[in-house]
Amino acid sequence: MKYGEKEIKEFDVDKDLEIWENKHKKEYLIKITLPEFACLCPRSGYPDFATIYLEYIPNEFVVELKAIKLYINSFLTRHISHEDSANEIYDVLQSKLKPKSLKITADFNPRGNVHTTIEIDSEKIKK
Repeated sequence: MKYGEKEIKEFDVDKDLEIWENKHKKEYLIKITLPEFACLCPRSGYPDFATIYLEYIPNEFVVELKAIKLYINSFLTRHISHEDSANEIYDVLQSKLKPKSLKITADFNPRGNVHTTIEIDSEKIKK
């Protein structure tokens, strides 16, 4: 097993999703694009591919970029639906970072003539 495969296989979101202190007290928007998201369909096992767009206004913490890359890549061999994967990413980042606002968009590539986009936006969710 190559080192990258080992890192992805052994990635534990609870202990390995590294976050850093946000040293800036002003509000600013962080946008991260992850164009190579992949997971497996829970019904067929066929691969699903997506671009994940993350946007957040940090509070006390920001996510370390290599850690988010490894987390996203940890979905490669998981059988998980579009909705479940987008919601898990949102819930993990919301829980770890506790940002002032968070928006996740999972734009899945068409498969079988179906195109799915999942959007979860803290600004649109009723509290």
